[in-house]
Amino acid sequence: MKRHLLTLACTWAAAAGIALAAELPAPVLSVQAAQIQTAEDESRRSDADSAPPRSRAEAGEPASADTSAPARSSKDKKQDRNAGTKTGEDRKDQAGQAAPAPVVTVQSKMPPNVTVEIKKAPAETTPKPRKQTEQGRKIGINAASRMLILYENGKKVRMYHVGVGTPSTPTPPGFYSVQTKEVDPTWIDPSDTTVQIPAGPDNPLGYRWIGFHGTYGIHGTNNPSSVGYYVSNGCVRMHEKDVEELYPLVSIGTPVMVYYDRIVIDSAADHTVSYYIYPDGYGWQPLTVQDVRRALAGYGVENFVTAESIAAKIAASDGQPTYIAKAYDLYVNRKKLPLRALKAHGITYLPAVAVATALRLDLHWDNSRRLLTSPYGSAPGVVKNNVVYVNAAFADRLFHLSGALTGDLIYNMQSQAPPAPKAAVSVTISPTDGPSLKTT
Repeated sequence: MKRHLLTLACTWAAAAGIALAAELPAPVLSVQAAQIQTAEDESRRSDADSAPPRSRAEAGEPASADTSAPARSSKDKKQDRNAGTKTGEDRKDQAGQAAPAPVVTVQSKMPPNVTVEIKKAPAETTPKPRKQTEQGRKIGINAASRMLILYENGKKVRMYHVGVGTPSTPTPPGFYSVQTKEVDPTWIDPSDTTVQIPAGPDNPLGYRWIGFHGTYGIHGTNNPSSVGYYVSNGCVRMHEKDVEELYPLVSIGTPVMVYYDRIVIDSAADHTVSYYIYPDGYGWQPLTVQDVRRALAGYGVENFVTAESIAAKIAASDGQPTYIAKAYDLYVNRKKLPLRALKAHGITYLPAVAVATALRLDLHWDNSRRLLTSPYGSAPGVVKNNVVYVNAAFADRLFHLSGALTGDLIYNMQSQAPPAPKAAVSVTISPTDGPSLKTT
């Protein structure tokens, strides 16, 4: 068997890493893998040069490209495992953004009779097809969530729990590509090259090696209990069955992105948006409520979570999902609005002021009665993070609009009768009887 000097990237865990592995929970895998849109914008990427490769204990000189040795069968592996004792385990770790439009928010401390002029709405546009996604496959590794994601044409198609580097020997963030692949790698002790462990049940590398940056790589392990924690000297460990599934799905040159982001936001195929917050294992990313709200704003759901609930979630940092709402792009008379239609608890909510502004329609908000009134009629409203929403079931009564969710999950509405033309539309906020809002 062709042997490769594998130096110090993954094998032993530092004692600090062992303690952390015992304290931090493994992440929860609850996303529909084949259907979820990519969340690459979630990654706050660090430059690769900021975390140079550490000396390592699992790989030395790079392994050659795809070896011609045939993959070992399950029967062969079982015989290997039955033939030897597991003395080679890791010794130290036994474990599309729209142009901004005027938005009126309810404020309780505004001076009386503050008037804001609303400029004429931009020309109508037709809904555009979704942006073309990236072609091909690529690997994303989030060291904060300890997850490896395989993307195909911009969609997540596989998700795996992984073990990553300890806080003292972190997996280096950066943009890389698959450099080497090897079946049945041989482990060589970098401190004593006469100590070698061939492929088999005692080999810390498992049965597959995918090198992506110098001597850092993705590989199996003979210590499966370590997967999901901060345990290695920089390499990425996978369960053996997972790395053997991943191995034939990637090729030399497949892009690999390593990043560290405690905030993970998922948008499912039905546009359900949920978010997770993971522990700060490396101590690289302290979070505030505003940090989380800004991340959620990219999905249009930031108004449907309270500051108190976000603060509690940061304090927990348990990697559990919180479901917010289904978010749909909203079009009124073929014009895309800056805010989205949001569906929660079976009700679809429309941003009332944004809709009225698009229609050039007068709208009054009675805060004490929680009532919206237009020239066409009245309807109850709800306030979410100082934005007034109305149940879409009242769109006809309040705006003379009709519409529904289209097959491509766009909320499309059309006027039944055009409103009378207005020379100008203004917004007056009067705090006389609690926060109130009026367009005149």
